[in-house]
Amino acid sequence: MLRILLAEDVAMVRGAMVALIELEPDLKVVAAVKSGADVVSTARSCRPDVAVLNVDLPVMDGLSAAAELRTEMPYCRTLILTNLGRSGTVSRAYAARVSGFMLKDSPPEDLATTIRNIARGRRVIDPQLAVSAWDSGQYPLSTREHEVLRLTAGGADPVEIASDLHLSVGTVRNYLTKIVTKLQARNRVDAVKMAYDSGWLP
Repeated sequence: MLRILLAEDVAMVRGAMVALIELEPDLKVVAAVKSGADVVSTARSCRPDVAVLNVDLPVMDGLSAAAELRTEMPYCRTLILTNLGRSGTVSRAYAARVSGFMLKDSPPEDLATTIRNIARGRRVIDPQLAVSAWDSGQYPLSTREHEVLRLTAGGADPVEIASDLHLSVGTVRNYLTKIVTKLQARNRVDAVKMAYDSGWLP
């Protein structure tokens, strides 16, 4: 029996996905959460084999949660679900070393097959998305830089970001400088726009 952790912020979709997964006799949803910030702590308690994460989660997005989960529990495979097939999002998925990347409009029966393949150690991604990700190059930001950029995009200033991430204000400003430099942006606002346009921010 494969143990599944599901992270989806929309309650009705979350319930439907739990029901869909549990139609399979060899799959069991051991936990379902609505925030990316709850993924790692929940995984520690329920020990899933596969985490199925929506890319666009509140507090912490699915790819950031996947990266943390990879560090904390490397044996747990991760499958990212998204409505968007932008190449930048796929590049971030590669950087987070997720096991699979699947569009939400895929046939429902593909979900169980993909979960099983991921649990066997295979990586699953739509071939066209893989090509577009290859063409777009690697995601340039670290996990921490991405979190700083995501909070900046949400309107937080360096003092608020420092408080949220338990960093000094000077460290946050250094991260912002690195982000602008890596993206070859004119300023923070330009960096946020570039990240949205490239699909690096959901």
